[in-house]
Amino acid sequence: MPLPPTPPSFGTNLPQIVTHICQKAILKHALEDYIEYMALPQRKHEGCIPVEKRRDNRFLVEFDHVSFKYPGSEVYVIRDLSLKFEIGEKMAIVGRNGSGKTTFIKLLCRLYDVTEGCIKVNGIDIRKYDYAEYCDLFAVVFQDFQVFAFPLGENVAAGSDVDRERAVDALERAGVGERYRTLTDGLGTSVGKEFEENGVTFSGGEKQKIAIARAIYKNAPFVIMDEPTAALDPESECEVYAGFDKMVGNKTAIYISHRLASCRFCGDILVFDRGAVVQRGRHEELERQEGLYRELWNAQAQYYI
Repeated sequence: MPLPPTPPSFGTNLPQIVTHICQKAILKHALEDYIEYMALPQRKHEGCIPVEKRRDNRFLVEFDHVSFKYPGSEVYVIRDLSLKFEIGEKMAIVGRNGSGKTTFIKLLCRLYDVTEGCIKVNGIDIRKYDYAEYCDLFAVVFQDFQVFAFPLGENVAAGSDVDRERAVDALERAGVGERYRTLTDGLGTSVGKEFEENGVTFSGGEKQKIAIARAIYKNAPFVIMDEPTAALDPESECEVYAGFDKMVGNKTAIYISHRLASCRFCGDILVFDRGAVVQRGRHEELERQEGLYRELWNAQAQYYI
């Protein structure tokens, strides 16, 4: 009678094998969540019209009686908003907290679809455009931006394929070039120490500049910055304002800010209040008019002297 096969001997590798099996089990649950998420139905209507390719990056945007309320809420954040503006210039959006400024941008970027009315770009409802192509029009830095524990170059390029020349240029234009030149590993420097002991911890202001560099690197026709100087000290804030033209070049820049000093760099200012545009014009014009802009300017004037 033949002897039964000898069971394999794991020896000293047994703890590693058990650890590996546990890791696989954890990964399996994570992938199940991912697969379930990816299988969710698309709520947004995705059109098929290609976005017009323009060498001059000029687009006509129209908000046609747009109203919006967030899902599950009955409160309108944007109310019957109608306005037009031609992309290709620098625009500032100002107003009190909760006035609809950031929501206005999220609707333009199609992070949300309007509740009523429509938004048109070059005369076409944006919901009819190919969604991926439409998103490529925008490079946005929101207040709640994220910088990841990846190499610096991948953070700027938002991917593993990094154009070194473009990435370094973006960092320079965003005002973090001097810091970059101190890094031994350059674009290969790991941001943070989560995965690399030799990683570099950046300050909040430096991370914000890296996020701005990411928007510059994308080279999209629209550059949108939502409170881009919120985490910067006064000196760095002045540097950003002074280098604003250099940062965005000849692209459209839409600039949301509570600090009205930024408005002096923009040729068109929209003043939001309770989901509507209550004033519009240049800084010099609005400063002389009775209204919310003058009120906000006077409240902050002591910081500009």
